[in-house]
Amino acid sequence: MSFLSFFKIKAKSLLVKAGVDKAIAFSSGARVVQGFTGIGSIFFIATFLTGVEQGFYFTFGSILSLQVFFELGLTGIMTQFVAHEVSSLNLDNYDYMGDAVHHSRLASLLLFCKRWYAILSIVIFVVLLFFGFVFFSSFSNSSNSSDVSWQLPWILICIGTALKLFQSPFTSILNGLGFVKEMSEITFLQQCIIPLFTWVGLAVGLKLYVVGISYFLSVMLWFVYCKNNHLTDILFNLFKYPVSSKVEYFKEIFPYQWRIALSWISGYFIFQLFNPVLFATEGAVVAGQMGMTLTILTSIQTFSMSWVNTKIPKFSSLIAQVNYTQLDSMFSKTLKQTTSVCLLLLSMMMLMIYLFDITDFTFNGKVIADRFLPYIPMLCMMIAIYLHQYVNAWATYLRCHKKEPFLVFSICCGIACCISTLGLGSHYGLYCITIGYCIIYILFTPWAYYIYKTKKSEWHG
Repeated sequence: MSFLSFFKIKAKSLLVKAGVDKAIAFSSGARVVQGFTGIGSIFFIATFLTGVEQGFYFTFGSILSLQVFFELGLTGIMTQFVAHEVSSLNLDNYDYMGDAVHHSRLASLLLFCKRWYAILSIVIFVVLLFFGFVFFSSFSNSSNSSDVSWQLPWILICIGTALKLFQSPFTSILNGLGFVKEMSEITFLQQCIIPLFTWVGLAVGLKLYVVGISYFLSVMLWFVYCKNNHLTDILFNLFKYPVSSKVEYFKEIFPYQWRIALSWISGYFIFQLFNPVLFATEGAVVAGQMGMTLTILTSIQTFSMSWVNTKIPKFSSLIAQVNYTQLDSMFSKTLKQTTSVCLLLLSMMMLMIYLFDITDFTFNGKVIADRFLPYIPMLCMMIAIYLHQYVNAWATYLRCHKKEPFLVFSICCGIACCISTLGLGSHYGLYCITIGYCIIYILFTPWAYYIYKTKKSEWHG
């Protein structure tokens, strides 16, 4: 056996032990690429955007997250509902065969999403456009940023956001149908191509325009990939299927969705309130530091959650089959993998920024370490992100049962973070915001574990 063959066998064995299948390979691969391109983006943002423009760049994302108040968690729910229905069907020549009732109910889910998200996209465009103009017009002068050209970029961003929102439920549906690998491939392509465009756009002087244009590019890549891989054919065939038995929204989806919706809304106050508050109280520069740090932290969190998220259709299918033994075995192994990856990457991030700091690393005359949070606020955010990884995994496991036992937990956590961020931010600033956030998660995580253990025991008998 050659050394190369021996190396391939060992590498494959290690990947299997780490739980890396094809779906995770593309999904996590996209996050690996995102990590490297994120480092590249740091240099391009630091070079071609001022500290004030960086604040706008990241605060845009926090304002866009207001769409959670309208989308209400429906995309995540669709994956689970579709996975339950398709478990009784088989795919044959881009069309599903099997139980007519489940086939009809599956088709009804697609029709519902098409109608609902068409209306929702228009509403969100109008609301985001209005709110963004009010917010940035009100605080631009106080942030010494009145000379930043943000109006036209914001209009472009709102249009792109509306288009991405309309496309989003179909990604969730295809995941539920079992095309997790394909959806992960799309994400991988997007993470490879869009950052390159962003860098070129920043280099040629597009500045804040690159955000909106990248949204358009993301939607176009999704459509081209699905068309070339006949995924659109599968969706169109489901659209054409006669609906005789349908999923009743108010009887089946809404009783579950309103709980998920409150959890998602609470998530806005947990994660997205930092930048707007800091933008308004301490200026665009500090908001930019928080945005740069949060961008890497959320990338780490999303990457490590790939081990859990790619298993959602499988978890849902095992629950539908009442195969709890295999379900719990798979989840236990997945939880160890996702938290280990998260801890490793957080450590690497801290080391990287420390090296930037001690070497006084500069790019185009600008100190890179200064674009991140100071050490104490950063460490507090890291601790909270790591604990949140456990909470996310436990919540995902339970939500695959088409129930939402984390409702009260999410609301209480959201209220606590909102009070902490608004109260401490307006009086004591950055350090107290991040320390308060860390303390909240240290106190709330045992509660989350209690919910997970008691509900699993109750539902599985």
